[in-house]
Amino acid sequence: METLLEVLRATLGDNALTSTVFVGLAAVAVFVFSLGVSAIVLGLADPMRRRLNRLAGVERDDTSRADSVAALLQPLSAYILPKKDWDRSQVGRQLVHAGYRSPHSVTFYYAARALLLIVLPAAVLIASYWMPEVPTAKILFYTAVAAFVGSIIPGALLDRLVARRKRALRVAFPDALDLLVVCVESGLGLAPALQRVADELAVSHPELGAELMLVNAEVRAGVERSQALKNLADRTGLEDIRGLVALLTQTMRFGTSVADALRVYSEEFRDKRMQAAEEQAAKIGTKMIFPLVFCMFPAFFLVAIGPAVLRLIDVFGQMAK
Repeated sequence: METLLEVLRATLGDNALTSTVFVGLAAVAVFVFSLGVSAIVLGLADPMRRRLNRLAGVERDDTSRADSVAALLQPLSAYILPKKDWDRSQVGRQLVHAGYRSPHSVTFYYAARALLLIVLPAAVLIASYWMPEVPTAKILFYTAVAAFVGSIIPGALLDRLVARRKRALRVAFPDALDLLVVCVESGLGLAPALQRVADELAVSHPELGAELMLVNAEVRAGVERSQALKNLADRTGLEDIRGLVALLTQTMRFGTSVADALRVYSEEFRDKRMQAAEEQAAKIGTKMIFPLVFCMFPAFFLVAIGPAVLRLIDVFGQMAK
């Protein structure tokens, strides 16, 4: 530690700047360590990792491991979990949308958040022990900043995971819908068609393929087909899949043709995607105003008018003489 301080002091030549850089390096190191710990904790409940481990032949009981970690956190759950059920349900919904369906995911999330909220400020305080020249006000400010960063990192990471998974599901949905229409029109029932589509998407779009396989597993386990489809909409959180589920539920309720309903929905969805693409294209002109004004126009005016301005400056300079 002292060697690092001496190197920084010799490089920067300023004690105050050396202290600031050292605190920043210590905060970055603790942040990376805490991020790795939180990723490991949240990764215990990852269903995709469990499936990959089974396919690779790794004999490892992730469920029992998650249960053991949850048992260790059970005495602290009363302190780290929010009191309101609405907050827990909202975080649980986001975790499901991100792909974490373990019953202990909410506990792991709040445990990682509490860990970061404690570790980052503690790291700043520990680092301040080797920097007595740093004022107390700055140390308190860095501690507050570390606590703030530790409180927002889990939420930002969870939002990023949710957005990434929804993007993957949204990209896979048109292919799944077209395959489902082809399978139903070829004579397959809804359940065999979903199974066929899930098998076809297992390689190209594993997220949506796993969700469709879970629908068939729920139906085989005794869950009503309409409820299994509603669970699919709740797990994905996409409005497009929610609309398809509502259409299939209404079709099964009234006994109409599933193939005709899927064909109509596919055409409407294709028109909706075209309208969305046209809307994005229409916004390009407005979005290009700021890059043109702040990036391209100054360079253009510099090249086009710059020589004339320089000549005018020379002419006025000679006239002044």
